[in-house]
Amino acid sequence: MARETPPDRIADLVRCAAQVFIAQGYRRTQMADVAQALGVAKGTLYLYVESKDALFDLVLRNADAAHVENPPALPVRTPRPGETLRWVRARLAVDRAPQALVAALGARSPRDARAELEAIAQQLYDTLARNRVGIKLLDSSARDHPELAALWFAGARSGLLELLTQYLTRRFRQGRLVPAPDPAVAARLVIETLVFWAVHRHWDPAPQPVDEALARETAVHFVVRALAKEER
Repeated sequence: MARETPPDRIADLVRCAAQVFIAQGYRRTQMADVAQALGVAKGTLYLYVESKDALFDLVLRNADAAHVENPPALPVRTPRPGETLRWVRARLAVDRAPQALVAALGARSPRDARAELEAIAQQLYDTLARNRVGIKLLDSSARDHPELAALWFAGARSGLLELLTQYLTRRFRQGRLVPAPDPAVAARLVIETLVFWAVHRHWDPAPQPVDEALARETAVHFVVRALAKEER
């Protein structure tokens, strides 16, 4: 008789494996580490996933899912070469930049620059928060995968920075936002501020207790107050 997989076992596996991959990176993570975190024998882990590559692919695809269902067939097979990379590329394309930022880059001058900047900051924060576990996984594991690192660091992150720099440069020149000496530095400050509060603080070894909604409101308020002029 086939052994029945508990309905929440794969969800638990994704959660535990994500924690281990984030803490240790892809290369240093061993299947035994994940088994220990899950509280099962190492051999039991191979009932669920065929290999570490299969586990990493499973975790990436489900890291921020609201509900993780058991796959129709176990163990999860090792992905074909390049399959994980193609999935990450397609997923990053979905959230390449906030729609408010894309719209702002296509507009000559906004009626309300403060509201425009606030919408950009809010949407960026929400995207980061919605994908926080996946972002931490890519940050910690991309260095062990050169192609993944190029896609993440030189592609997605640099692409967002470039778009936000273009936006700030244009609004500074138009006099619609408070100018900064270097738009690229200002863009990086905006991104890093929102990234910390939406993502990284959840892995802070000495976290500051704060309500989720209040953290979002304060981080966005800080960005807007720093750059927006008082609209008449």
